[in-house]
Amino acid sequence: MKEKINQLLTDVYADAFSEAHREALFTAIDHSKLLIAQQRKQGWDESDVVLITYADQFHHADQKPLAVFNQFYQKWFKSVFSHVHLLPFCPWSSDDGFSVVDYHRVDPESGDWNDIAELKTQTKLMFDFVCNHMSAKSEWFNNYLQQKPGFENFFIEMDPGTDLSAVTRPRALPLLTPFTLSDGSVRHLWTTFSEDQVDLNYACPQVLLAMVDVLLHYLLQGADYIRLDAVGFMWKTPGTSCIHLEKTHQLIKLFRAIADAVAPGTVIITETNVPHKDNIAYLGNGSDEAHMVYQFSLPPLVLHSVLSQDATALCRWAQSLTLPSDKTTWFNFLASHDGVGLNPLRGILPEDDILRLVDKLQQQGALVNWKNNPDGSRSPYEINVTYMDALSRRDDSDDERLARFTLAHAILLTFPGVPAVYIQSIMGSRNDYAGVEKLGYNRAINRQKYDAAEIEQQLFASDSLRSRAYHILSQLIVLRRQHKAFHPDSQFTIQTLNPSVLLITRTANNGEEITALFNISDKEQHVDAHVQGGFDLMNKHTVMEKSVTLRPWQVTWIKKQ
Repeated sequence: MKEKINQLLTDVYADAFSEAHREALFTAIDHSKLLIAQQRKQGWDESDVVLITYADQFHHADQKPLAVFNQFYQKWFKSVFSHVHLLPFCPWSSDDGFSVVDYHRVDPESGDWNDIAELKTQTKLMFDFVCNHMSAKSEWFNNYLQQKPGFENFFIEMDPGTDLSAVTRPRALPLLTPFTLSDGSVRHLWTTFSEDQVDLNYACPQVLLAMVDVLLHYLLQGADYIRLDAVGFMWKTPGTSCIHLEKTHQLIKLFRAIADAVAPGTVIITETNVPHKDNIAYLGNGSDEAHMVYQFSLPPLVLHSVLSQDATALCRWAQSLTLPSDKTTWFNFLASHDGVGLNPLRGILPEDDILRLVDKLQQQGALVNWKNNPDGSRSPYEINVTYMDALSRRDDSDDERLARFTLAHAILLTFPGVPAVYIQSIMGSRNDYAGVEKLGYNRAINRQKYDAAEIEQQLFASDSLRSRAYHILSQLIVLRRQHKAFHPDSQFTIQTLNPSVLLITRTANNGEEITALFNISDKEQHVDAHVQGGFDLMNKHTVMEKSVTLRPWQVTWIKKQ
């Protein structure tokens, strides 16, 4: 492993990474390895389902939010999920946590590391490693502004006259931001995402050492999964797109090698909200880069299927899915703290279809974020909406909402990979327009925080939309976790019996086989799915007829007897 790490350091830095730098790196690695006694789970299985949430998701007047979350998790989620993805919980200055002020502390408004340790006794943990940028309010950046020795190259200075037209822009904001140093000079710094999120300069060995220290700290604090946020932008070379560069891939391989050395079983997950072919490149050769990649094409394709009542495009895309090895898999989700990304549809759907999808969602109350293109035009890159409302029309009944909601999440839970469910989804949340008005940005529509007592009262009200969504989805997840056929590595086939009926078959190594049928339409469907004699896991009966009748939006899992 040391030889592998050394080779990667040479590939990235050549002679710029000195012997002193190498000694510091390996000393930190060896020290961390001695301190980590807990064995991590090796690989993944059908029981792995992740809850995505904020650390300050639930509030109570007398307690810090993390302590409240621990109690809420124990009561409502422990029997449902295996992992909790805590979105950034460090002190932060903007972007709901993704502008990190101090990587090594828990935001004191939320709690402390003892609360994280308490949660670790109940579940496995997934942390965000916000590795591309950090807050302009951070001590590191202040040290740079004050021109303290050792920090002069921590961030990326760029002459504003440099031609950066080829750089891929994720948002419609300036790429460079001017800052004034203590001597009065002005430097223009690279800020991919906002003026408060200053990109780190990985060409500087000291930056790598500092960020490896963060990674090691998270491993010491018990992170089983490490999510590399916005990782595609890490390395910059003017004159290029500055995304997906080879040295970015080499840095991820380096993080992977270090995690493998210090805490075997740690899962590295790359978050790259980009077209599918670029996304899967982060799996490397199947053993040297990410263990999982976010399946960004799944959320918009499921939406497209439901809104068009046609699963053809979803099926065609899913039939093309391949992994480089059985040491990799997909990190599947429908909703997250961000919106529904549209870039992952490009190359799968024609642009006109994407724009029609955007228009349909806007008509039903969704918001849209836009990006600037190199040619001066702009394109929609993200739909901001709760997934419950994305699937539904404003005048739908709760029964109709829940039918589509259940269908979509059953697709998620049937697909190969490890599924993740966002807190707003299992809470049955609707669009939070008041949050958008209060906070001033579109993504707030799907980031509502709750008073713990009030939300519990709604969950106890059995006829409320929240309660029904929670119970339906929880039961579905628990059922999924009981069957080997849903192991991420189980064989997967998918086809359409007609444009509105999707059939997925999952077959485990032990021979267990489950056929999943999805009626992605508002009309009853009669199909011959060759499941006669199988046991319907959802409706608890043996299928006696050759033809299966599916109600509008119905899904069923049928286990071969």
